[in-house]
Amino acid sequence: MNRLLLPVVALQAMWVRSTFTLAEAAAGPLAGTAGAGDTPLRVAVLGESTAAGAGVGSHDDGFAGALARSLTERTGRPVAWQVSAQNGATSRRIRHRLLPTLTGDYDVAVLLAGANDVLTRRPAADWRDDLAAIVDGLAERAGQVVVAGIPPFERFPALPRTLRRYLGERAAALDDVARQVCAGRPRVTWATVDAAMPSSPELFSADRFHPSATGYQLWAAAVAAVVPETSL
Repeated sequence: MNRLLLPVVALQAMWVRSTFTLAEAAAGPLAGTAGAGDTPLRVAVLGESTAAGAGVGSHDDGFAGALARSLTERTGRPVAWQVSAQNGATSRRIRHRLLPTLTGDYDVAVLLAGANDVLTRRPAADWRDDLAAIVDGLAERAGQVVVAGIPPFERFPALPRTLRRYLGERAAALDDVARQVCAGRPRVTWATVDAAMPSSPELFSADRFHPSATGYQLWAAAVAAVVPETSL
């Protein structure tokens, strides 16, 4: 971005912080089951506010429930899901506070992270270190790890245009790092968000920042589609 626009970015960021009210995390149980039958797939969802279901009323309407339904449709097997997430969590907090709470043995673990690292302007090197530690920790707990790409800030209707562009460029830089981290590890897949989140108001919740139930469903379906068949 042209450095002459940075003062505009700063002013827009101050305006957003002073006027913006983010959605709360989803209410209800942090674990559940989709589908019926024996031998369920065990799925963990770890991360920031999107993993916490911010923008919808329950995890059934959030990412975890939508992912479970998508995997059930794909495999015909029930899916037992568990969530460990927190609004506002950076990769540092996920690494040190949330990852240790996942103590089960999972078939698939999905990480939703990076948006708060973008918003807090964390250096790419710090993101790399924390992300690598999280991915390695998840790989010790799950047969397959999927790292979701950072949501496309440039499409968020709540943000002013110049700020959207600035955050989108920062997110793209962190996504490049995430792809590198994932590419160097077996049983780890990076999943792009772009195709799952087209520019449409109906995909966003009332805060115009987090996904709606429809947005979560599209995103989760895209993630479910990249889980290798050998893990299911």
